[in-house]
Parts: sequence; C-alpha cells; structure tokens
Amino acid sequence: MISAISTVLVANRGEIACRIFRTCRESGIRTVAVHSDADENALHARVADTAVRLPGAAPAETYLRGDLIVKAALAAGADAVHPGYGFLSENPDFARAVLDAGLTWIGPPPEAIEAMASKTRAKELMGLAPLDAAQVTEAELPVLVKAAAGGGGRGMRIVRRLEELSTALEAARAEAASAFGDGEVFVEPYLEHGRHVEVQILADAHGTVWPLGTRDCSLQRRHQKVIEEAPAPGLPEGLTEQLYALAVQAARAVAYVGAGTVEFLVADGRAHFLEMNTRLQVEHRVTEEVFGLDLVAEQLRVAEGHALPKEPPRARGHAIEARLYAEDPARDWAPQTGTLHRLAVPAGVRLDTGYTDGDAIGVHYDPMLAKVVAHAATRAEAIRRLAGALERAEIHGPATNRALLIRSLRHEEFTSGRMDTGFYDRHLTALTEPAPDPYAPLAAALADAHGRSRFGGWRNLPSQPQAKRYAVAGEEQEVRYWHTREGLGADGVRVVHADERAVVLEVDGVERKFVIARYGDEVYVGTTRLTALPRFPDPTARLAPGSLLAPMPGTVVRVAEGLAEGAAVRAGQGLVWLEAMKMQHRISAPVTGTLTALHARTGQQVEPGMLLAVVQETSS
Repeated sequence: MISAISTVLVANRGEIACRIFRTCRESGIRTVAVHSDADENALHARVADTAVRLPGAAPAETYLRGDLIVKAALAAGADAVHPGYGFLSENPDFARAVLDAGLTWIGPPPEAIEAMASKTRAKELMGLAPLDAAQVTEAELPVLVKAAAGGGGRGMRIVRRLEELSTALEAARAEAASAFGDGEVFVEPYLEHGRHVEVQILADAHGTVWPLGTRDCSLQRRHQKVIEEAPAPGLPEGLTEQLYALAVQAARAVAYVGAGTVEFLVADGRAHFLEMNTRLQVEHRVTEEVFGLDLVAEQLRVAEGHALPKEPPRARGHAIEARLYAEDPARDWAPQTGTLHRLAVPAGVRLDTGYTDGDAIGVHYDPMLAKVVAHAATRAEAIRRLAGALERAEIHGPATNRALLIRSLRHEEFTSGRMDTGFYDRHLTALTEPAPDPYAPLAAALADAHGRSRFGGWRNLPSQPQAKRYAVAGEEQEVRYWHTREGLGADGVRVVHADERAVVLEVDGVERKFVIARYGDEVYVGTTRLTALPRFPDPTARLAPGSLLAPMPGTVVRVAEGLAEGAAVRAGQGLVWLEAMKMQHRISAPVTGTLTALHARTGQQVEPGMLLAVVQETSS
C-alpha cells in the first residue's frame, strides 16, 4: 500500500537541508528543520516551513541526538524523516527509532544500513577483511587508518612509518567519536596512485536496482573530496560494466532500498572495493545533472512505495562539481571563520549552499560553504565553464579555497584525466603559491580616494603623493597616487575611471576593469582579498620569535604528554591539538629549541591569534 508523504523533517543542516527543502516545496510537501543554538539564524532554519530547536551547539548535543530529533518530528506533525548526509544518516538505531515512532524513513532499511554502515562489516560482506592493526609490518606500509562509521574524511590518517601507527590510531578514534559518536577504526592498505571512483545506485522495494553511472572523486584533501565529476573519465574498456555489476551485487546483498553509493579505488585497471555509503552523497548533484534526475524526489517516491521504471534514463554530457570551503589550503587546510559578506556565482552554473549574505561561519560544523556545479556537452566544456564561473564569482568573507579550485581545474594533469588521489600531495605547494593581482592594491586605494575626494581631496602638489598600505597574501604593500586637476593619477598606469565600486586602469595600452567591494577594513578587488592597514602601525603589536598562535577558533583537545615550560622540543614535533569544524589540527614546533612558554590547556576555548606557546630556537 502506497503511503503519501505530506510533511518531511530533515535531520540535518546546511546546504543538504536547503536542497531537500527545495525539492519538497516543488513536490507540495511541507518541511520541518531542526537547528542547534549555533544555527538559530542559519539559512536552513529560515527557509523551512517549521523549525524546532535542539538546545546546545556541539553535534553530540544536537544533530547526533536521535531521540531529540524523533521528538521534534512528532511535535511538529511530520510524517517522514530524511537524514540528509553525515550525522545520523548511516545510523541504523536512528532509522529504527524513526520507524518505531510510526514515521516514514526516507532511506534504506535499518538492516541494510547496519550491514554496510560499519566499513569493517561491509568488507567482510564483500569477502574482504581489514588488516590487524597489532600485526602491521614495515612491508605493508603505507596503510590507512579509517573510521568504521561515517565518512567525509574524518577519522582517517595515512601512516608511512610504523612508529606513527599508535598515534594515528588514537587521533583517528578521537576524531571519529567526536564526528559520528563511534570511535571504532580499522586499518587497510593505502594505494598511493589510485583513483577514487564510485557508482550511484537507486533501488526500490520491488527488486529494481539502477546503477546511475560513475563518478570520479580523486581530488581530495584530508581524504575528503574537493572536486567530483560524472562520468569518471578514461576508465579502461569493460571496467565500467564491472563496477556496475559490483555495485548492484552490493545492493542486492543487503536488500537495499533508496539512494546509495558504492565506492572503489581503481588502480592498474582493477577495482578495489572500499565501502558502501547508505545515504545520499554530497556529490549526487553531478549524477543528477548527467541523468536529468532529482534524486531527492526519487527518494521520496521510493519511500512512498512507488516502483522505478525497469531502466534508468540515458546519460547526457558531463558534469563537474567543486566544493567551496572556508579554509586556507596553504596553512594545512586550516578552517576559517567570520562573516560571509557576499556569495554569488554567474548564471550558467548551479549553486547549492546553506549560507546567504551576512551569515556567520562558525566553528562547530564542516567548513564547506557551497557546491558549484557545471554541466556541458563535453568534459572540456564543463571544466572551462566551472573554472570561469569560480573566477567571476563574488566570494567576500573569510579565506576560501577558490584559487585552489580554479588552478586544480586548469591543471594539465586534471584536464587530461590523469589525476589520482595523490594529486594534492604532488602539487599543493605550486597550487597555493600566492598570486594576487599586482594592481589590486592600487585599484583599492583609488576607489577609496574617490570616495574621500567628494569631501575635498584635490591637491596642487603632484610631488606630494598620497600613500595607502594593505596586507595582501600575508605581505604588506604600499601604493602611491595623487590628485590632479584631471582626476586621480598613479605611476605607470592611466586611470581611465575610478569610483567606489569600480576602477578602470590602462596598463600597457590595455584597459582593465576592477570591481571593488569594501566591508570595513576588508577590501575585495576581483578575486584578491586585501586588508587596509593603519597609516601608522602600532609599535607594540609585536610577538616574540617562535610564538605559536591559534590559527582558528576552537577547543584545545590535547597537549603533548609531559610537555612543560623548559622542555626541549624538535622542529615538527606536535605540541598542541585543536578541534574545530569537526577536525583535529596539530600545532607543531616551528624550530628545534626550548619551550619557553605554554599557555594552552586541555579543554580551553581559544580564538584566532591567541598565544598558545613560545619556542626559542637553539642557537647553532
């Protein structure tokens, strides 16, 4: 008997909740959001028809509390729960609790989740077995320590030296427990130059299983995907059909119903099973673009008991997705917080986001701001369209990985389809070299000068230029300009036009336009981010050499055992570990020397720039 869904509660947050709400609205279905205190004003809480507060901020207090979410669904009058991805989406006990409450579960049966949610049990089901962590030998290195529950790169560590294994196991357990409420980890061989390829599946309760094409997700940082595309390019003849067969086999083995993903590592023309994700994936958008489907709408139909057609729709064209993160790739992918002043992309690409202009980016959750997706007839066209859109996008706020994404998309190894999971290991330094526009500071200064000139800025002494200082890509730059009877002037260029929002400079006979946006001392000139500096710097604002500052707001979760002031430390030694945005970040000694100050304490909340420790270098 088909049971129609009228109201859906989404047990998640951010862009996935907003995306599910959009499909529900188009289907005439009412929506209910749940939100933590930190997300009270978040976009997903605002766009839903109804919202229910989950007291607290940390995931363990809120989005990982299945009992509170079921109560919220019943209190709001929902008749179905969609788990989204992450948090409780692969928790069989939560699925059972939803069903036991008389609600419709928009996902696979709890038994299927249970069989595949633990990666160790999934491997056993597929006839594979993880390594015994206690018996790993040098010959088996490198290995990957991996969380048995959840995904998204959390709870993963590559181990290349045997003496690092115990530390990696400890850190992975802590991170997995924090992100998923389950600290179980396992060890498997790590293939250095494999490609991460997956198959999207969709199955109904009547025996039909669709393999909806392949996706390549090889470009990853910290084992979390950065750029994904469909179909996976350049697979050897016959391998695609093999991947389809294995994916369908995995689905049928657990009587799967709903949307899911079967992941493989492809190396030397062979496919190695990794895991099955019993949920919707972040990268489902590229599959939707290629197959012309709305997978959330299909999930709803399957949950209502409808049968899928026997054959899936035909694939068309190529789609690529880039994940825009609030992070600094050049500083060990450190997450960034602050106000997102502006986020807009040009027409012709899709933007999925859980943020809107003026929203605060906090420390409690994943730093992904948005997914930007391009679809075109060919892979080359899709790459060009996505890179161009990212280049022209307005992204004003904390530092992001935008430049890295553009350079990655245009890298010859990617455009030729020869990438693998070691892409950023090989190319990160080159891809994160600062490359601010050399004329951006001048354009910013001229825009500022135009605004002030309305209040009287003209001078009759061109020999006395005005000076303006900016911080750009970690360096200070000073630019000089002057006011003349004809307007603003500067050395080496002709100022064609200048106002507070746009500046046009003629450089070597070519006119270049710069779009300007200002938020206090923050200035954005195209893709270049600047900070206006005071004319006379504070002489007291200096730090002792070797000072270690908190790179982001977070919690001190660990201080190296036995560490105390006066201790000898070596360069690269881990001293303090911070947890922010569901990831642990190691703060290491910058030089070999003596720890002369230690301010960090376990459990302490820190803000960016807070002094954690000082290491005095040993004199040679």
